[in-house]
Amino acid sequence: MRVVFMGTPDFAVASLQALAEAGHELIAVVTRPDRPRGRGRINTPTPVKVAARALGLPVLQPLRIKDPEFIGTLGGLAPEVVVVVAYGQILPVEILSLPPLGCINVHASLLPEYRGAAPIHWAVINGEKETGVTTIYMDEGMDTGDLILKKSIPIQETDTVGAVHDRLALAGSRLLVETLRLIRLGKAPRIPQTGKPSYAPLLKAEDEQICWSKPAREIYNHVRGMNPWPGARTTLQGRVLKLWRTSCPAQGWVGARPGEIVAAGRQGIMVGTGKGMLSIQELQLQGGKRLEAAALLRGNPIPAGTVLGSDNLAGGEGC
Repeated sequence: MRVVFMGTPDFAVASLQALAEAGHELIAVVTRPDRPRGRGRINTPTPVKVAARALGLPVLQPLRIKDPEFIGTLGGLAPEVVVVVAYGQILPVEILSLPPLGCINVHASLLPEYRGAAPIHWAVINGEKETGVTTIYMDEGMDTGDLILKKSIPIQETDTVGAVHDRLALAGSRLLVETLRLIRLGKAPRIPQTGKPSYAPLLKAEDEQICWSKPAREIYNHVRGMNPWPGARTTLQGRVLKLWRTSCPAQGWVGARPGEIVAAGRQGIMVGTGKGMLSIQELQLQGGKRLEAAALLRGNPIPAGTVLGSDNLAGGEGC
């Protein structure tokens, strides 16, 4: 089919490549404009743009998706279907009604669960045991369109959001190819969403901050749900401290306050929480590299009794 593909981040790349391999005519790839990134603020193309260029595909980068001139350009391409995978903007009705076979979205959750911009992060943060991908016919709502296909995958106890992201990207690409095959044959199901939805809003800076008064298990899930991006953070004596890997040991310390370091050595940094202990295995002090706890302690000894997050309103006992 004649397909316009719309996507921006790494998650969308596998779907773009899968459509190309399946033999669809990709008449244009629409992605967000290049943006300054990194310490040097160098103008950087999106991952989808890089992949599209490698495939020799034409790329469109409108500043505003509602721009009448862009919508006219899109209409002139006469796509049979528009595929949207993590594009990053809500499509106006003028685009939704443009392709005769509809606008198809790949969403990284089992809809109607986790509608919104950050479904993978929140599924891991919330300790879910299962997630998945869903293809839908898009409508004017946020991830509210009729369902086409779903694919479930388990979330393992030690999975980071990065690991789940990569598996879902691959699963989503395969589901998309099958979805378009069924649409082409006129056999694609169209199932209205039912049941109570849940939501996965865009992550904010305050979502990164660790609340030490929560149970150790919730903090453990929070850390892996922020790895590799954007990182769960607290503070250590006025400096930002990011946690990358933790565990929940059975051993506890009676009377340990939330955020209080009770031991720091080769086995990790033991911290009190609202319920149980948390062992920090890998971390990163502001201005430094990601290090195993033992390596960081060699250059930065931390005395027992230090309270992490104590200089944050939402850290330590203040959370």
